[in-house]
Amino acid sequence: MSAPEEIFVLDKRVRLLQPPEGFRTSLDSVMLAAACPAQRGDRILDMGCGVGGAGLCVLTRIPDAQLTGIDIQDDHIDLAIRNASLNGMEDRTEFLASDVCDYNGGKKFDHIICNPPYQETGERTQSPSSKKETAHAHREDITLHDWIDCAVRNLKAKGSLTVIHRADQADKILQSLEGRFGGTEIIPLWPRENTPAKRVIIRACRDSRSPATIHPGLVLHKENGDYTDEADDILRRALPIS
Repeated sequence: MSAPEEIFVLDKRVRLLQPPEGFRTSLDSVMLAAACPAQRGDRILDMGCGVGGAGLCVLTRIPDAQLTGIDIQDDHIDLAIRNASLNGMEDRTEFLASDVCDYNGGKKFDHIICNPPYQETGERTQSPSSKKETAHAHREDITLHDWIDCAVRNLKAKGSLTVIHRADQADKILQSLEGRFGGTEIIPLWPRENTPAKRVIIRACRDSRSPATIHPGLVLHKENGDYTDEADDILRRALPIS
């Protein structure tokens, strides 16, 4: 097995080891963490946690929060455990090898975050990395609806679900939330001004009947390619997306 590579996020406040191939901790992970409305002492589940990047970013922002992460790949879980230790968070974390289709933790969470694979069955092209293929697909038959089902099983009443995904898949997520979640918030992530969103954050409350809200969203880059001040505050200072 190749040695993991080391990266830093949140202005080097979070140190992460990740495989040299396959799953990559990315801007999406940090944005997902920033959108989680957790408070001190809350319990958070990261479904498909990879090496723990998003969840550990949440814990960096929220003192005393507790994190459980699940992922189908054992090597990701091993690295997530190491990453928690590297960041002094081993007492606030639990990482388990589990498929989202099967997971039922027996305890309910205040918040769930997830970054499901961006390509479902039938959409994928063959990846040159078998690990990357597994990270993209998890299971051959898994769908976005399965991820929402896992959230329903493991989330407290009135608990929050936060998802980051392709903007063109937002309709599928909203359909899966219908009748089970409410107070849905849609937050587009614009690469630049006057450019179509490629990613969207969807946040919803279990068993709520409140109406949906579409936010103005967040512009990530200036015309010169630098991050906007708002994006930089999230990526470097760990400010939340409200």
